[in-house]
Amino acid sequence: MRSVELCAGAGGLALGLEQAGFDPALLVDNRDTSCATLRANRPRWNILSTDLLGFEPRLHLPRSTHIDLLAAGLPRVKSAATVSRPRGSGWELELLETTGRLASELRPRSLLIENVPELVTRLEYRESRSCVEKYLDKAGYEYRWLVIDARDFGVPQHRLLGLLVALRDGGIASFDTNLKALPPSLNLTVGTVLRASMGARGWPQVDEWAAQADEIAPTIVGGSWDRGGADLGPQGSVRAWARIGVNGRSISDEPPAADFVWNPALGHERMVKLTIEQVATLQGFPSYWRIEGRKTARYRQVGNATPPPAAFAVGLALRAALTDH
Repeated sequence: MRSVELCAGAGGLALGLEQAGFDPALLVDNRDTSCATLRANRPRWNILSTDLLGFEPRLHLPRSTHIDLLAAGLPRVKSAATVSRPRGSGWELELLETTGRLASELRPRSLLIENVPELVTRLEYRESRSCVEKYLDKAGYEYRWLVIDARDFGVPQHRLLGLLVALRDGGIASFDTNLKALPPSLNLTVGTVLRASMGARGWPQVDEWAAQADEIAPTIVGGSWDRGGADLGPQGSVRAWARIGVNGRSISDEPPAADFVWNPALGHERMVKLTIEQVATLQGFPSYWRIEGRKTARYRQVGNATPPPAAFAVGLALRAALTDH
């Protein structure tokens, strides 16, 4: 099945959908570093670096292109009531509305938008949801707003994803039926997933650390592209990481050395730091997936990505619904 993806980022959504059987005809992103990541991993993909607000799809897609899925991992949407503004000024809402307009113009068989869970659950986002709903209603799509937790689909992290799923020719009930979580018995904790990489340089305390890191990761916060460096998020996130002996105030270039002494009682400097590759593992990226750019740009790409295993599960459910109809 053929897909088009908007705001493709580091490719987490695209990778999961590819694994579910969707072949991208075009991927669009406005950041050169993200496009470089996509090209490094999938040289044959058709990747366009451009601002979505000025995107003219028919200049880059033959008119005969049959689109089974239009997918978009859009930047964090704010409620329409709070967009006022000095930061962000409604740009994210414009991207959401543009995605709805493109769906009505391109008429893909299905639409998938991934964003923050608040977009789905909170009343003050109702006007924001209408930015895309008005196009879907007019074009005759059936749709669902839903929230999933990436941990239910094989990601070692508590990460809520807000989704809009729409189908043009019926089948939304079939999608609901086919979206299946994995058994909760999977032992995907921070300690089990990162133990091997933490011990890669001979760190003797790796087993001690892994044994107490016996829980899934807190939500990884990618942060704003406009400010800050590479860290694991605001103070609440830093405190959550500290509970499993991780220093969330910065990102390391490599795992702990053999002479590193881990003693969280002495403060953050005696806690381990994660590398970007380890954060990518906690996001569900395979080890072979290369992230291009400088350190902060690499972290932003990983932290803001859709976890590929969650995208895979949603893609399988969409593919089954499209096949049934």
